[in-house]
Amino acid sequence: MGEGSTREFDRRLLLALRGRADPADPLGPRWLEEMARDLTGLGGVGILGLITAASVVYLLMMRKRHAAAFLAAAVGGGILLSTLFKAGFERPRPDLVTHLAHVYTASFPSGHSMMSAVAYLTLGALLARMHKGRVVQAFILGVAILITLLVGASRVYLGVHWPTDVLAGWAAGAAWACLCWLVALRFQQRGAVERGVEVSS
Repeated sequence: MGEGSTREFDRRLLLALRGRADPADPLGPRWLEEMARDLTGLGGVGILGLITAASVVYLLMMRKRHAAAFLAAAVGGGILLSTLFKAGFERPRPDLVTHLAHVYTASFPSGHSMMSAVAYLTLGALLARMHKGRVVQAFILGVAILITLLVGASRVYLGVHWPTDVLAGWAAGAAWACLCWLVALRFQQRGAVERGVEVSS
């Protein structure tokens, strides 16, 4: 990305999602554009902050203090990493198409994509551990992954991110979530983190 080798890939994919006659007009009906805005909001700081805060309070009410601290640290650390990455790369936002959402920071990596991966994958993993059934666990993780993918895709569709911004955000967010989870498992083995709660069906 830094050397410009991804420029053609980014350009072609971004333009493929817009009408040939009018770059301001995204492909598909108007309701799809509105839905993309709804989906992109799921990766915003406000929504993720509310979801994380509510989840932390819930875990504290369930007397899962260490799990609550783990979730807060994972999401907080993800926000810090995303901010540092953006400041380090300072990649400009796409200028090929009209932005269909307001943006205020640098483009690389996509903060929405990265923080969605961190928050939803971490929450999904925590919830999955509260159930024994493999089908339920797979469903919960599947929903977490789907939301993460939809948030990232909406950023490209709305023209506020290059595709490689989103790919990098997904990769960095998933890597951070996995690292935090491995650290939590290590602490659990030492008895420092509560084990999962069995939830009856």
